[in-house]
Amino acid sequence: MTHAIRVHKTGGPEVLSWDEVEIGAPGAGEVRLRQTAVGLNFIDVYGRKGVYPLNLPSSLGGEGAGVVEALGPGVTDLKVGDRVAYGNAPIGSYAEARLIPASRLVKLPAGIADQQAAAIMLKGLTAQYLLRQTYRVKPGETILFHAAAGGVGLLACQWAKHLGATVIGTVGSEAKAKLARAHGCDHVIDYTREDFVKRVAEITGGKKLPVVYDSVGKDTFMKSLDCIAPLGLMVSFGQSSGLVEPFSINLLTAKGSLYVTRPTLGDYAAGTERLRAMAKELFEVVASGAVKIEIGQTYKLKDAAQAHRDLEARKTTGSTVMLV
Repeated sequence: MTHAIRVHKTGGPEVLSWDEVEIGAPGAGEVRLRQTAVGLNFIDVYGRKGVYPLNLPSSLGGEGAGVVEALGPGVTDLKVGDRVAYGNAPIGSYAEARLIPASRLVKLPAGIADQQAAAIMLKGLTAQYLLRQTYRVKPGETILFHAAAGGVGLLACQWAKHLGATVIGTVGSEAKAKLARAHGCDHVIDYTREDFVKRVAEITGGKKLPVVYDSVGKDTFMKSLDCIAPLGLMVSFGQSSGLVEPFSINLLTAKGSLYVTRPTLGDYAAGTERLRAMAKELFEVVASGAVKIEIGQTYKLKDAAQAHRDLEARKTTGSTVMLV
């Protein structure tokens, strides 16, 4: 028997329970993975609360790293003992061991540790599709990235800076502002003390921005539209402050024929070949030193409830890893 964090009913962090579970043998196309490190992401909170519906009882999590223990029929591109990681897999990473489709796994290069992989797979692959696919950031551009001191933010801001962009980041405290400055942000706005729309106008000389990346949602979405230049793009990829409220599509016309997209990693990394190509680019930019991995805090997996409390209270910075 092994253990996993399970959700039997939706609610606060207290609904997370440490249960004994039976894993069994891998089926066709699957491997049994002994996990060493698990990434924590805000999407896990959405699942726990029921914002994203789960079939209860359920585990949580879609990001982790570990060692292949057993192969199911038809798996030929992995072997027992391989170090692997994933960031776009069926839910269930909050476990000591799990079954997982081999098609969702990527082999880890020697220069990437398990904890690093668990910290960057979902967040790093998210940064990859945001900066390299949803909107391809170009040298000389100025962009705005909300929650710049968060797990995705710290990776994406460094990467955008490496691509030659001027990076504006928003944060919620002076400590987070310091962290964002150290990770690629040229300008940092504390939205608890400053009007970020006014500051963006000042920084850009009134020209505004070609793109805004927003994982905050309700509290920032509408004001972010005022930061975007005509024909620019609003990328809404999360809602840590709540769901974006409905609005008339005519508002986009009034603000300059703007575009809005709501992308997901699941769509961008849907195929194995595409997933592994994205991971290859991520590992290369980390190995080059252009993107440094910031693991702000670690917890034991069985203490996932406390990790959730701290994440929702905005006490965490950078990536959070739970150790198995």
